[in-house]
Order: sequence, then structure tokens, then C-alpha cells
Amino acid sequence: MSDLPVNRLILGDNLEIMKTLENKSVDLIYLDPPFFSNRNYEVIWGDAGEIRSFKDRWAGGIDHYITWLKERVEQMYRVLKKTGSIFLHCDWHADAEIKVHILNRIFGEANFKGDIVWQRTNAHNKTTNKLAPLTDTIWYYSKSDKYIYNPVYVNLSDEYKNSFYRFKDEQGFYRLSDLTGSGIRHGESGQEWKNYNPTKSNRHWAIPAKAIESIVGKEKAAKLPLLKKLELLFKNNLIEISQNGTPSFKRYLDTSKGNLIGTVWTDIQNVQSQSKERIGYPTQKPEALLQRIIEMASNVGDVVLDPFMGGGTTAAVADKLNRRWIGIDQSVQAIKVTELRLGKQRGLFSAPFSVQLHKYDYDTLRYGNALEFESWIVRQFGGEPNEQQRGDFGIDGKMPDNTPIQAKRSDNIGRNVVDNFLSAVKRADKKLFTQNIKNKKPVGHIIAFSFGRGATAEVARLRLEEKIIIDLVTVDKIVPIATKPTVAVEMTELSRDAKGNCKIEFSAEGHSKAGIEFYSWDFDYDSEKGFMPSVILDKEGRQSHTFKAGIHTIAVKAVDDEGLESLETVKLSVNGVVKKM
Repeated sequence: MSDLPVNRLILGDNLEIMKTLENKSVDLIYLDPPFFSNRNYEVIWGDAGEIRSFKDRWAGGIDHYITWLKERVEQMYRVLKKTGSIFLHCDWHADAEIKVHILNRIFGEANFKGDIVWQRTNAHNKTTNKLAPLTDTIWYYSKSDKYIYNPVYVNLSDEYKNSFYRFKDEQGFYRLSDLTGSGIRHGESGQEWKNYNPTKSNRHWAIPAKAIESIVGKEKAAKLPLLKKLELLFKNNLIEISQNGTPSFKRYLDTSKGNLIGTVWTDIQNVQSQSKERIGYPTQKPEALLQRIIEMASNVGDVVLDPFMGGGTTAAVADKLNRRWIGIDQSVQAIKVTELRLGKQRGLFSAPFSVQLHKYDYDTLRYGNALEFESWIVRQFGGEPNEQQRGDFGIDGKMPDNTPIQAKRSDNIGRNVVDNFLSAVKRADKKLFTQNIKNKKPVGHIIAFSFGRGATAEVARLRLEEKIIIDLVTVDKIVPIATKPTVAVEMTELSRDAKGNCKIEFSAEGHSKAGIEFYSWDFDYDSEKGFMPSVILDKEGRQSHTFKAGIHTIAVKAVDDEGLESLETVKLSVNGVVKKM
């Protein structure tokens, strides 16, 4: 998997996309599939891709839903590593059926690791004839008995600290815990120390190993006799002896990791209306929830998969935690909102990511970075890019059978390109070149946006007179290409205060044959930093914002139903008179 491009947002049906992923290539899977209810699936984003994908999806009831979800979980099991885990987020409508008919059968009951109960809301005031559902269930399964698990501790409550850490000395607050365990053991564990013999109380010495290791180190601690360990703890003020002579170990509050997390999670609040991380996605999960899951069941550099990406929380958190990730969704809006969300949190050392759509913008492909385009289009064609890239004599990659590929980020390719490529192909592998001619196969492939008459004529001549086949492939035969939308911005002054601050209303109007899905706004745009939206999801294209006196750059993006986008910027001068620059 490390050789495959990860950190990917992929638009499409997760079942078909997961079939293209390698076996045992993912370390952790979190999925929050659409919940089953007694009515048809409630569309969240509302774009055409989502509606097409889920229209009448569960007309057949719970059995239809379970069958639909099960075939996807089967693919998840296949791509999950032996040390991996899955967390399936659901609610009361189908949690029992999911556990019994899907997870137990695919992962096995023995690999059930817990049913996390997340309290996502508080009690409702509305009077009903049943108890209000306040929680979601997150089923946690591993693929085997050897799986990644990092214990998670939560902060101690004030009530807990006041109840247990009641004692204080010059080192701080502490509580007392036993230095002995139940049952008599012979040898060192039954020796007397400072007139206390644990065997008289049917007990034995049980000294915290980590406390000794923190003083003398792990290697030396292992060689110390038991009585020496007790003396060492006592000397370091870590043992307190009661009036009746019973020794206890002093556990200080500042050394406590907290309480080990269990299956009931009540300390993570749902995304609120005023939350900074809120993007406007109705079922958006809080970042703290995904952070806990990802830290618990993966390590830095591991691959995290979310096949129902939704608002993009999994990808956003995995990115922050230095995990690699793959996010899949059938909604264009889900993909683009996640892309914008990731862009907003990018830093200097952030890992790059790619976005895989149904169609690609001609201008972005044609006028972007040439080397990046070459590698990308070679992979899309089914080949492997040349890592050297420079000094490659015009060979940018190879097909699985080693047939050379050349990629040109150009239009109207001429005959000279064909001549030079043919020379490079002959030098690269004479045996393969001769074999391909004999087998009437292409000796090489040239990829470009378009080819001129000279190139086309020369390729035809080579085939007819010399039996040499060179395959000319236009980019639109490999990936579908569309034209990005256009967008225009108008503004209106709404109000002005005594300090000169101005409230401006902006109205964006986008045009696209595919239809405009949403707009995003950056009211403090800096071309060097890139687009950092303060409003990610705006369905109407209308926003208001207050500006102080000065020059401001405002940027708006219009995103269409194909996932293509257009950026428009305006400069605004606020100084006595508001004017567009």
C-alpha cells in the first residue's frame, strides 16, 4: 500500500472503488453509513450524484438495507490488514441487525472488541410516548486477535480527584494504593519489611514496576531484590506507613494518566451550531470523536479508510494526526467540501492529497505543473511513471509489459515529437521494440491533448510502410474532461458604524452546464496562502461580512455538479467610500 497513492478523495460508489484497493492494505476503517429508518433514505447533500445513488435504496425494508451494507463490509474486511480494526457507526434503527447479520458473520464474534455508546445529545423536552434516543452505537471489531490498540485515558473529573486524591505533601496531591496483592506467595513476595509481613494477612508484595523503573531505569530495576525495591520507594517518599504499620504506595495526581476509557463516551459533545469546526453538514461528527478512534486503533503513518466520508471529519483528523487516508463518497459536494476543509488546515509540512472526480477541468490539467501532470496521466492510463522524470529521453513511464509511454501537456503535437519518441523507444529496449513489431503491438504510447496533422500522418506512414505501431492517445480518451464553471460577484453596502466599519453583502452568480452546487467564501484572501474559506458551504451564493477600513481581497469559489470549480476575486477599499477595485 505504501507504493500506492494515498491521501485521496474519491468520488463514486464505494463498493466499486473498494474493489480496486489491494488486499490487506488498510490499517483502520471508520464508517458512518446512512442510517436505516422506516422511510426511504433521507438525502443529506441533495446533489444529483447522491440522489442517483440512493434513490429507492431501501424500498425492500431492513433485509434490503442489510444486504446492501453487508457486501460493502465484505470488501472492507478484504482490504483490512490482519492487525486492523473497523468501527461501524449506527443508531438504534438497525444496530442489532448490523451486529448479528454483518459484523459477527464477517469478522467473527471472537473479534468483537466493544460496543461504544456515544451520548451525542441531551434529554429532549418534547413529550413522547417512548424514551428519547440520545445515543449512537459504534461497533468495534478487530480482524484478528493481534491488532493495534493504544489505550486511551480521559481526564479525571473534579469529583473524582476530590474523592480519591485527598492527601497532600510537598510533592502535591496523592492517593494511597495497596503495595500487596491477595494470596500467599513464597520467596521474595512473602518477606517481612519494616515489621510488616504480608503473608499474615494472606497477601504478598505487589510492587509497581514502573515506579521503580522511573527511578533507576528498566534494566537495573529488573535486577534489584524485592526488599531493595521497597527501600528505594521509601527513600523517594513513595511509601507511607500507617499507624498500624501497613505500608501503602503514594500515587500522585500529576503522574496520573487519567481513567482508562471504557465503552460509554459521554465527554464528547456533538457539533454545535456555533462550533468553529461546523461546516453545515447535518450529520457532521465532532473531530474529538474521530481523534479518539484513530489514536486508539492506529499509529502514525497508518492508512485510514472512510468509505462514507460525508463531511470529511475522518480525513481532516487523520491528516492532522499524520495518518495516511482514503475518503470515498458518491456526493460531489461531500468531496469538494472535504477538499476545502483540508485546504483550510494545510500547513508547510502537510502531506499532499489528490482528488479523483468523474470529470476533470481542461484548464487545470493543461496549464498546471507539467511533471505532476505527466505522472498523474501515466497512472490514469494504467502505467507506472518514470521516477527520474528528467533526463528520461522522452520516456515518462511504462506499461505493465514495459512498453514506453510519453506524456505531453500540450496541444497540436507535431511530427518531431513522434520522431524523437521513436528514437528513444529503440534505445530503451531493442528486444522489446522488435518483439512488439513482430506481435503487431504498439512500440510505445504518446499521450497529449491533441495531435497535429504531421504527427498523425507520420504515425500512419510508420504503420503502413515499416509495420511500426505508435499509439496516439488524447487525454480525453483516458479521463473525461469538462469546462469549469464561471462566476461573477456583486456587492452592496448594508451599513456603516461610527468607527468606519462597513457591512457588505456579496452576491455570487455561477454558470455551468452541469449546474452550480454551492459556493465558498474567503473574506481575507491571500494568493500566497491559497484559498482559506471562512464559509465553506453556501447554497445560495449570498453572504454578508463586516470590514474595517483598508484594502481587502475577497475570493469566492463556485463548485458545479461535476466537482469542477472556478475562483473569482474582488478587491475592496473601505475608507470613507466603499468601492470595488
